[in-house]
Amino acid sequence: MKSAIQIHAGRKAFDHLRQHGLRAQDVAIIPAAAGGPKGLILQALDQWIFGEWLPTAPRERTLIGASIGAWRMAAASQADPVAAFARLGDLYCEQRYPEKPTAQYVTREIQQLLHAFIGGHESDIVHQPLHRLHLLAGRGRGLLNAPKSQHKAKAGFVAASFANLASRSRLARHMDRVVVGDVRDPLFWLKARFDSFDTHFCQLTEDNLAPALLASGTLPLIMEPVADIPHAPTGSYWDGGIIDYHLALPYSRVAGDKDGGLVLYPHFTDHIVPGWLDKPLPWRRAGLGRNREWLDNVLMIAPSPAFLRTLSRSKLPDRKDFFYYGTDHDFRILNWKLAISESSRIRDDFAAFVDKPDMSQVIPLNF
Repeated sequence: MKSAIQIHAGRKAFDHLRQHGLRAQDVAIIPAAAGGPKGLILQALDQWIFGEWLPTAPRERTLIGASIGAWRMAAASQADPVAAFARLGDLYCEQRYPEKPTAQYVTREIQQLLHAFIGGHESDIVHQPLHRLHLLAGRGRGLLNAPKSQHKAKAGFVAASFANLASRSRLARHMDRVVVGDVRDPLFWLKARFDSFDTHFCQLTEDNLAPALLASGTLPLIMEPVADIPHAPTGSYWDGGIIDYHLALPYSRVAGDKDGGLVLYPHFTDHIVPGWLDKPLPWRRAGLGRNREWLDNVLMIAPSPAFLRTLSRSKLPDRKDFFYYGTDHDFRILNWKLAISESSRIRDDFAAFVDKPDMSQVIPLNF
């Protein structure tokens, strides 16, 4: 039977695998992409990585995510990550909306989802003994700074889209990157400037965890912007995936870490798109341009094409399913949960690779 996973490795990660195999002790950073329901397909893999494998080699690790990725890393940081990932999956699947929900309605539903997900676990997440959690959000500038209406917000995102089409550096005129994270983590590799976006670093606390998670997943025009996050710069906050969709970040800066500088990236696709607005621009994909060395120490695990063909409609769950299934919520929920149950094959094939690495399975990521 064909493998359920495909494994991609940057140059240094490839050499590391060939010499040492894949050891939990070498994993320093775990990124988690935005992408809505697509992230659900990683549930069983996430549960095994954080519930069984990484605890065999306890060390400080940086967990960083945007949107659903931020929520997944918040699950990983709870005292019982296995239960937390299951709860997140159930809550996400069970979303139900009328045919044309207002932004206020969607925002309220997501607030309730997050309350059920992290309520009572705030201390676990913020004070996790080893994990250093960082949540990414976008803060509006110009027309997106504090839009007074949906119409003005739409005008702001139209302007941002045209700016991004010209270059990502021009998008930086419309949005700032905000990292709400664990101050115990020096995060030197991210704090040294690496792109055109102004980046603000703020302390993650129990009182700003929920608004930061909400902001990180606030879909433009579908939800209301988050107006201010405690301990963060004032302003209107939007989905972290707008700037950092698949987290194309300068990971290679930790490649020489004496404690192991491997970046383990459980992902739902075989490529890294820098920002949400870059999705229709394949030439923007990470690893193709002048910053291709950023991925040198990245090991990316993703579902294989053979695995995807076994799923309902031969694809991952995604936000378009809300429109495809309409108000037939039960049928959508059934198919999403069936997809999640199939994620055990991703887990099993990755666990088998960890136990006995087969370099013939590894695809070069950026060389």
